[in-house]
Amino acid sequence: MEMEGIEGNGHSEPGIPDKNLFRIGEVSRLTSTKPFVLRYWETEFPMLQPVKSPKGHRLYRREDIDTVFTIKRLLYDEGFTIAGARRHLRDEALGASGMNGGEVAATEAEGNTAESAPQASSSHAVPSDAVPSQLALLNRQTLLDLRDSLRSLLTVLESE
Repeated sequence: MEMEGIEGNGHSEPGIPDKNLFRIGEVSRLTSTKPFVLRYWETEFPMLQPVKSPKGHRLYRREDIDTVFTIKRLLYDEGFTIAGARRHLRDEALGASGMNGGEVAATEAEGNTAESAPQASSSHAVPSDAVPSQLALLNRQTLLDLRDSLRSLLTVLESE
């Protein structure tokens, strides 16, 4: 039986304990994903950031488990690359905050930097305290995307 995501809608999916925080081993079993893969995804997907216990253990929230299911679906079922899945999730997050992926793609296609993307949609009000964190997230994601592109280019060059 494959589990899709879980929602905080008052009832749990079958097989998922009714609690808010899960250790990495539990998430590994629930999502059929190895713990080292989960730790790697944390480095590649800024939106996957489990909280740390006082002893330093990763504690995944229910929304983190949803994100793991989404990343797994994008990578394994839909054939996205890591960079492509990261862009897709970023565009989804921006769409939820008032900017759709088409505007992001159009901004990037025009040669503008990702830092200018939040200004592309002036018709949507964004709280002023959210702008610095969105810019920091966009800057990090832009650098990660650039790194992936450069790695791909280096692989092509080395194979010639």
